[in-house]
Amino acid sequence: MGFADEAKFYAGAGRGGNGCISFRREKFVPKGGPNGGDGGRGGDVWLVADPGLQSLIEFRSRIHFKAENGQSGQGSDRNGRGGRDCLVPVPLGSVVRDADTGEELVDLTQPGQRFLAARGGAGGLGNRHFATATDRAPRRATPGQDGEARWLSIELKMLADVGLIGLPNAGKSTLLSRLSAASPKIADYPFTTLEPQLGVLTFPEDPDIRPCILADIPGLIEGAHAGVGLGHQFLRHIERTSMLVQLVDASTEGERPFEDYRVVLAELAAYSAELAERPRLLALNKLDLVAPGRQTELAERFAALLGPEAPVFPISAREGAGLQALRDCLGRMLACRTEERP
Repeated sequence: MGFADEAKFYAGAGRGGNGCISFRREKFVPKGGPNGGDGGRGGDVWLVADPGLQSLIEFRSRIHFKAENGQSGQGSDRNGRGGRDCLVPVPLGSVVRDADTGEELVDLTQPGQRFLAARGGAGGLGNRHFATATDRAPRRATPGQDGEARWLSIELKMLADVGLIGLPNAGKSTLLSRLSAASPKIADYPFTTLEPQLGVLTFPEDPDIRPCILADIPGLIEGAHAGVGLGHQFLRHIERTSMLVQLVDASTEGERPFEDYRVVLAELAAYSAELAERPRLLALNKLDLVAPGRQTELAERFAALLGPEAPVFPISAREGAGLQALRDCLGRMLACRTEERP
């Protein structure tokens, strides 16, 4: 299964059916009056937020979505049937814009939320509407109106509670697989993950804490805020997260762990000042490859650098060491944020 987080598509509503010109033809009634029915309304095009979708991949194979035209009216005062609507399922977190103006039209964040992308045309009026005292047999009806049609762009911003961020090969995919049942591709080289991955973190020991969605965001690099390395596509997926877990590869030498930490923090701040201030945990990963003395040094220096507002967790995602403490802290923070909501 592929992944896509941007698409452009055409929404064309149905045309209304034409009104009918007809007259009663009954036995022993030589001059019956008008009985032409109205045309049916054209179908609408609706976007529907579907929690079962996680990508815009379907838009790669289909970009034209058209609703059905309304049927024309008939004699005997029979109206035409309205055109069937076209329902287009999209993932939660889809932001829809006018493709020509760039105006944001809707942000679909709730399951089942609907947006009218194109309104169907009204049906025409049959000749029964035009009878007057001086014209009892009008030969006049109106045509159906065209439906709306426009090009729209859609952008997916994932809805996740916790975003896993860090430079390439920091161990985000391994951590995601350890904390959830997700099975992302994992390898010991940079850019293994080329698209966001989702997993569900549960807290069976505390049923009061709801399950949370984890998003493994592909590795950021310096210049990501300016679009380097598809940075914009990656960064927008953490805009909606409640908190962040930043992974740093602790197995690198010298000052490299601190440099890596600052690069990611600088990219967040350059992309969005609000994002840089989001609640954040720091995970010093790959401690199974670090000598005990070096582990202590890194933990103490990072704790002094970040202060109490950003807890530091030495972990080994591959070996599972330190993950329980990280899970417990995430659970407490998520529980607090849930209580703060109105």
